[in-house]
Amino acid sequence: MTEATKPSNFIREIILEHNRTGRFGGKVVTRFPPEPNGYLHIGHAKAISIDFGIATEFGGRCHLRFDDTNPTKESQEYVDAIMGDIRWLGFDWGEHLHHASDYFEQLYQWAEQLVRSGKAYVDDLSGEEIREYRGTLTEPGRPSPYRDRAVEENLDLFRRMRAGEFDDGTRTLRAKIDMASPNINLRDPVMYRIRKATHQRTGDAWCIYPMYDWAHGESDSIEGVTHSMCSLEYEDHRPLYDWYLDALGIFHPQQIEFARLNLSHTVLSKRSLLELVEQGHVTGWDDPRMPTLAGLRRRGYTAEAIRDFCERIGVTKAANLVELAYLEHCLREDLNRRAPRRLAVLRPLRLVVERAVHRAGRFPRPGAAEVLPPLPRRRGAPALRLHRQVHRGDEGRRRRRHRGALHLRSRQPRWRQQGAQGEGHDPLGVGRPRARRRGAALRHALHRAQARRRRALGERAESAFARDAARRQGRARAGRGGARLPRAVRAHRLLLRRRARFGARAPGLQPRGGAARHVGEDREQGVGSPRVRLAAAGDAVAMADLVRLAFAAQSRPTAPPSSALRETPATIRDELARGGGAVVEIDGALVGAVLWLEEDGSLYVGRLAVHPAHRRRGIARALMDEAEREARRRGLTRMHLGVRLALDDNRRLFKACGFEETTLHRHEGFTEPTWVRMERRLE
Repeated sequence: MTEATKPSNFIREIILEHNRTGRFGGKVVTRFPPEPNGYLHIGHAKAISIDFGIATEFGGRCHLRFDDTNPTKESQEYVDAIMGDIRWLGFDWGEHLHHASDYFEQLYQWAEQLVRSGKAYVDDLSGEEIREYRGTLTEPGRPSPYRDRAVEENLDLFRRMRAGEFDDGTRTLRAKIDMASPNINLRDPVMYRIRKATHQRTGDAWCIYPMYDWAHGESDSIEGVTHSMCSLEYEDHRPLYDWYLDALGIFHPQQIEFARLNLSHTVLSKRSLLELVEQGHVTGWDDPRMPTLAGLRRRGYTAEAIRDFCERIGVTKAANLVELAYLEHCLREDLNRRAPRRLAVLRPLRLVVERAVHRAGRFPRPGAAEVLPPLPRRRGAPALRLHRQVHRGDEGRRRRRHRGALHLRSRQPRWRQQGAQGEGHDPLGVGRPRARRRGAALRHALHRAQARRRRALGERAESAFARDAARRQGRARAGRGGARLPRAVRAHRLLLRRRARFGARAPGLQPRGGAARHVGEDREQGVGSPRVRLAAAGDAVAMADLVRLAFAAQSRPTAPPSSALRETPATIRDELARGGGAVVEIDGALVGAVLWLEEDGSLYVGRLAVHPAHRRRGIARALMDEAEREARRRGLTRMHLGVRLALDDNRRLFKACGFEETTLHRHEGFTEPTWVRMERRLE
């Protein structure tokens, strides 16, 4: 994704506003504060990309600070793993590696300052009693019996807590704020608790440890962090973050919350992942089945794919669910650009092509080869050469044929095998007359079924509506096997034969008159747009006529065609009913062509022939070329269209036609971008 098409988000807008007003002097300092109690997972990758990406974009720096305030669940193994995963993603914190334990002494001094100012007190209630006194979301809390202790007594008890004179859980240090506050986080939150455990960095130097809410904002202030970005569950903690900083009168960063990553079919709770590891359900945190970055790395994910995924899903304030298939799509796109490909035939069957035809005719001499195009999405990939002697897998000899697979059959060119059983051996029975007779019998049965259906339908079989309904119901298509073709098809084929014979002197296809009248009168019920029925393989020559038809019937719809989320014939007909355009039917597949002139001198092109079969035949490209010629003839400056982000094949097709992606947009009811505007300049 280029800088021009990179979508903005509310975090960038906040920082731009701060830089404009000079709140932090134009500096941008962020931090990523993981707790070393487990490995990083894919959810952390989004936070890492935001913290480091924002700092890089605005020329600032990002600190890596370990929130090591809970010694019972932390270890050096997790610290090393977190640092390795961040480096693997491609981010670096330089010399700005910090730990919350580096500021334990300063945090303690600030806590004493709050005690001396009467804004903190030592409480003897147990944890269960503190929760009971705190109240609920609908009922205010009750003040603790020890809330009004003298300052000197609180200061003495707090110092004795540090000296280790009390057991775990017997006393806590709490901030004195408001027990009736509607925000439950402001009802005298706990700042320090007693926990006699060995810390992985400080050892046994401390037996009281700060809570995250107390250490979080103060550590940001010490390091000079300007923008403290957290996930959305800390939005209710922001008033407490601000209260601590204002009570101490120190540097005040800005806390910004964003929606965390929720991935479908994936557990991202660190507590649940720890249970899987401890109970032996997986081999470790780096098990390929785990959603951790170490597990994804072992599964074959690349750092570039994960960064691209985090950039594409964007940054929002509303919680959302991202499909796991989208992450796999980003990986597939990255691997298509970098992963080498090898073709192999495990059980080769040696074939000699006797009557292969080159694109421009037959092969000029024995042994000549046809150069095939490179694999898709692979720039610079070696070309494949088709020789007269090829090898294919002998899996095609299976009697059970898979639907959609290509197999050798009687109507393909003649071939012979060379191998251990000698030249001319025919193991598949392709050349046997019995196979040909079986195919002819099937065709005759199909023709008889079509004749019975036409007799049952009567005159309605000649109407376009009945033929479309029969095709939608999966019936055999009328017009094959000797049946009489519709009048529109016969007229169009006659036009193609005239063009082949007379060239430019052949009469053109116009909205009214001549052979075109038969084409224009064949309308879909309920739609007043011209309908063109194309059936021959060389229909690309009629694209100029289709463009003229679309221009003649243009009427700007109420909504652009790109707003539709499902590409179905019903969707196309509904949109064309609201505005002008031309409906095209090619080999039973219904597509549309919508053209309208914008006020800024640009041409909107919508509903092009982007069906895979049409793309292979070059119909979409031919239609685009004719639309460009018509736009240039009318003196237009730009052509633009909208493509859904999920339709990668269509986006590549239009890029090959000279279009560039400009801006991302989203449909109504969606929080993430769903389609992209593509534009091509005609100067």
